[in-house]
Amino acid sequence: MKLLRTLSTRRLIVLAIVALAVAVGGTAMAVAAGGGSGATPAPKPLAQAVHDALAAPKSAGITAKIRFTNRLFPSGSLLGGNASALMSGATGRLWLTNDGRGRLELQSDAGDVQIVWNHDKVTAYDASSNTVYTFNLPAAKTGSSSPDTGAAPSLTQISDFLSKLGQHADVSGAQPTDIAGRPAYNVKISPTHDGGLLGYAELAWDAEQGVPLRVAVYAQGSSKPVLELAATDVTYGSVPSSAVDVSPPAGAKTVDLSSAANPQSGADKANAATGLAAVQAAVDFPVVAPDTLVGLPRKDVRTFGGKSALVVYGQGLGAIVVVERKADATGTPQSGPMSALPSVSLDGLTGHELSTQLGTAIEWQRNGVAFVLAGSLPPAAAESAARALK
Repeated sequence: MKLLRTLSTRRLIVLAIVALAVAVGGTAMAVAAGGGSGATPAPKPLAQAVHDALAAPKSAGITAKIRFTNRLFPSGSLLGGNASALMSGATGRLWLTNDGRGRLELQSDAGDVQIVWNHDKVTAYDASSNTVYTFNLPAAKTGSSSPDTGAAPSLTQISDFLSKLGQHADVSGAQPTDIAGRPAYNVKISPTHDGGLLGYAELAWDAEQGVPLRVAVYAQGSSKPVLELAATDVTYGSVPSSAVDVSPPAGAKTVDLSSAANPQSGADKANAATGLAAVQAAVDFPVVAPDTLVGLPRKDVRTFGGKSALVVYGQGLGAIVVVERKADATGTPQSGPMSALPSVSLDGLTGHELSTQLGTAIEWQRNGVAFVLAGSLPPAAAESAARALK
C-alpha cells in the first residue's frame, strides 16, 4: 500500500492496464482482428470445441502484429497526450515461444510500452515515464496429489465446468467464424447478475491450433469494446530467444510491484482480524462500516496490510469495496495518489475521482481517516456511497 500511495496517478492507471495486457498476453494469445477471408470451421458443441482446442498440438511459437484498443476512459477526460500506449491505445507486435516466454511491444505517439515475461517474472517498460515495473510470479506448486500430465481435460470434465460456469454467467455456444483468415470459434460470456457496469466479454480461438485469437471486454449498452487486444496478422512457427529476451534501457527507474501486489501476506495474512469489532480493535482509527451502503448489505470487514480496514458491500462484480486507513499526520485531501484526478464535492469535503466505463474510484479524507471507494458503478452512485460513509 505504501508503494502504491507514492506512485503518480498516471502510473497507477498504467499499472492497472499493464496487468490486463500481461494477463491477456500471458495466456498464449495471438489475437487477430475480425473480418478475415478464410473458411469457417464446422459447427461444434461448445464443450467439444473447447476440448479440441485444449488437445491441439502445441505450436512451435507465435508471432503476431498487434492492435490494442482502449476506450476505458472518456475521451479527453484524463491526462491528455501524456498517457502511455496502454492508456491511449496502440499498435505493435507479439512474440511467444513454445516454452512460455513472451514479449508484447506496443508503439504510439503517447509513448511505447514493452512487456516481457517468463515463468518467473514479468517486466513492463513504460517509455513515457522511463520506468520499469517488475513483478515476480508465484512459484509453481510442488507435491500435488494430482500432477499435471499434460493431457487435455476430458469432455465430461469440460462439460461439468461449463455447467458450473452457467450458474453465474450466460455462455453462448461456439460460434464458427473466421478471424484474420483463420477458422475460429467465438464465445460470448455475460454475467447473469451482480455484473456492475460490465456488459459482456468475448473470446475467440483458432479452431485448428487451439490458440486464443481475440479477447474483448464490453461495457453495458456499448456495441464497441472498452478494451480489446487484436492483431492484424498471425504466424505460427519457431520464435528465436532473441525476440523475447529483451532488457529495458539502462538508467530507467525500477519499481518492484511484487510486495505491493500482495500486502496481505505472511504474518499479516495469518493474523488478519475479521468482523467489525475485531477490526476496530486492531486498527488505530475509527472504522466507518454501516450495516448497509446505498442499499447493499455489508458482507465482509477485515484488516488489510496490517494497518488498514477492508469493507465489502454487496457481492460479485456489483460489489462496492472500501479501504480505510489512518490519514497521514501532515496529509491533506490533495496529497493522495489520486490527487491529480478531477475533484468532486462530498458534502463540503473535496475528493478525487477516477471514472471509467467499467467503474468508478473515489479518494477522500474525513475525521482523520483516508478512504478509497471503488466499484463497478457509475460516478453518481459512487459519490452517493462516499457521502454516506460518515
